[in-house]
Amino acid sequence: MLAILIALATSLTIALFGTPLFVRFLKSRSYGQYIREDGPTTHLVKRGTPTMGGIVIIGATVIGYTLANILTQRGPNASGILLLGLMVGLGLIGFLDDFAKIRNERSLGLTPMAKIIGQGVVGIAFAVAALQFKNELNRTPGSMRISIVRDTEINLAFAGVAIGVILFVIWANFLITAWSNAVNLTDGLDGLAAGAASIAFAAYTILTIWQSYQSCLSVVNPAAGCYDVRDPRDLAIICAAIVGACLGFLWHNTSPAAIFMGDTGSLALGGAFAGVSILTQTQFLAVLIGGLFVIIVMSNVIQVGSFKTTGKRVFKMAPLHHHFELKGWKEVTIVVRFWLIQALLAAGGMGLFYAEWLAQQ
Repeated sequence: MLAILIALATSLTIALFGTPLFVRFLKSRSYGQYIREDGPTTHLVKRGTPTMGGIVIIGATVIGYTLANILTQRGPNASGILLLGLMVGLGLIGFLDDFAKIRNERSLGLTPMAKIIGQGVVGIAFAVAALQFKNELNRTPGSMRISIVRDTEINLAFAGVAIGVILFVIWANFLITAWSNAVNLTDGLDGLAAGAASIAFAAYTILTIWQSYQSCLSVVNPAAGCYDVRDPRDLAIICAAIVGACLGFLWHNTSPAAIFMGDTGSLALGGAFAGVSILTQTQFLAVLIGGLFVIIVMSNVIQVGSFKTTGKRVFKMAPLHHHFELKGWKEVTIVVRFWLIQALLAAGGMGLFYAEWLAQQ
């Protein structure tokens, strides 16, 4: 527990006091956000606001995790290194996208295909590595079983290990791409994505702490309902570090934002969320814990699908938060209410997680 608290406090402190320094650096280089012209007109005043704040979130998370391990004299485990690698890798893709926008002085960065290829390269490396690094009990960080609250009987290796590996890589990449793009879509209002992410990762911090204390791998005769997750303590430390980093960043990202996280932050956070869901064997439970991100994505899907099939729009503008902006809601009102929705959904996910454990007793 001490390592978790150290990671949280360290990342919070770094993000809280490091973000203003990073803002000054970005302003000195004129690295500002370019606003899409087809978005709400109220956003045009945000043009030039420093972006790529995700660098602070990623840096604070990595430092928080590293310092927690050093001060508690514990070594990093495979799951932790893989999760941080996924977060940093997707953050790099986001950075290239953000930098392209700044260099080209427009709101479009990497082409969609270039971004998908980049996400694919990082995702494949993560997925393949997640099936390696067996511990003394022959457990790997990833599992070839589909999971809800824990692994189910649905095994991707039903036709052999080789087929299982291929299907797992495809499935993991789908989750990574879906969640990273979902957080990216949510990052449309000041503080919305950072606040929602802090809530989602706070839920996962509690979940992984519980998995750590109820681990099948740490006792000789495990109790009913124990969890077969390889490194839950490492995952808890990283989730806590992400919470601290998001909260520290949020201090400067709330309306009016002094800095945006950019694709650097949104892709990194979305990738980390997908990675946590895979490594904790809670792939479908994540849909509820990260429910706001799902709602935002679905609003986009509904809008596009409706327009292509009927020629009519369901919302005034997609994603959903822009719909409420055009209805006259204040930005702060939308953000706070969406945070509340995310908190309720995350609480529901945790309730379902605990109820499933009780049912095993």
